[in-house]
Amino acid sequence: MTQAATFLLLCGIGIACFISYNLVRMPVLALFAQSLGAGPESIGVVVSVSTLTGVLLKLPAGALSDIYGRRLLMRVGVMAFALPPFVYPFVTDLDQLIGLRFVHGLATAIFAPSALATVADLYRERRGAALGWYTASTQAGALLGPVLGGWLVYAAGFTSTFVTAGVFGCLGLLFFFSLHLSPPPSRVQERGLQPVLAEMWKGFRLVWRNTRVLVTSATDGAKMIANGALMAFLPIYGLSIGLNPGEVGLLFGVQGITSFLAKPVMGRTSDRVGRRPLILLGLMICAGTFVLIPFVSGLPILLALAAGFGFGEAVVSSSTSALVADLSQLKTLGAGMGMQGTISDIGHASGPLLAGLLIAQMNYQGAFLVIASIQLTTAAVFWALVKK
Repeated sequence: MTQAATFLLLCGIGIACFISYNLVRMPVLALFAQSLGAGPESIGVVVSVSTLTGVLLKLPAGALSDIYGRRLLMRVGVMAFALPPFVYPFVTDLDQLIGLRFVHGLATAIFAPSALATVADLYRERRGAALGWYTASTQAGALLGPVLGGWLVYAAGFTSTFVTAGVFGCLGLLFFFSLHLSPPPSRVQERGLQPVLAEMWKGFRLVWRNTRVLVTSATDGAKMIANGALMAFLPIYGLSIGLNPGEVGLLFGVQGITSFLAKPVMGRTSDRVGRRPLILLGLMICAGTFVLIPFVSGLPILLALAAGFGFGEAVVSSSTSALVADLSQLKTLGAGMGMQGTISDIGHASGPLLAGLLIAQMNYQGAFLVIASIQLTTAAVFWALVKK
């Protein structure tokens, strides 16, 4: 299989799987949890729990892909995209929903670092552009999923929405079985669990000692705090100011399409002008648009702010993944991408929890101001510690 064909199949898998995943997440998940009796704090838990799976497993999954190859790990991840959506119609209480969300989180936890490392392996000279195009394909899923999910739950109910998500996941599984990747030479010559754990621990140490990788990953985590807060509470805020679920889905769709269109361009730009200034600019845009959202009640202005946040998100994401790949050793590239994913997921998981607590104690305006301040602080630390 040629390099271009492999890359196109990876993008196709990303589109189908992330349509499936985001169709369940935004805005359907928060509304489904609310229909089961969840309050603000419980909605934050439900939305963030799948991300906790990524916190626990992305780094080990990335390290294992360095040892055993990307294909094995991606196969498990794609199956985790395809199967759990069919279980949601049988959920009747919050405890069941939380457990299912944790299992569904295996999808991105296992698939994402291996897929990103595969793209970084394929295009070592044009990493920013390639990662920009690949993440744009996953962003296409983030675009279509919420729009389709918001319309389906409004027109046909929760069950039809979840079954549709499962169908898209199965389409991604079909694409995956057409993908051929050459296995890497095994780094573990001895049989048994102990040599594998020793090799994983070696990769962990190399990544943990790379301060620039950690700080760069933290910028992505700060962006994801705001992203997680929006995912959990923009649907609730939208309904409170008179929007319907379809209009809330449109907000997420505009955010997604802006990010989708910007990522390839900004990835290529980062190859030319450098990653650092774009990461700083992207975080400032995210913070500025995010903090204004709860001060606005008109749909046109909310759409503009959602588009602005999507652009800032694209600027950060296309540059952080490429910079982490640049700063990682080749034999620990999967572990480096897994570390970035872990820190990003810590931010994504803490965003709904933090926003839920802040909204319960303050209001939307105060909560969003605190989270925007976290993004600006992280941007300053990154600029100071990660030198050109």
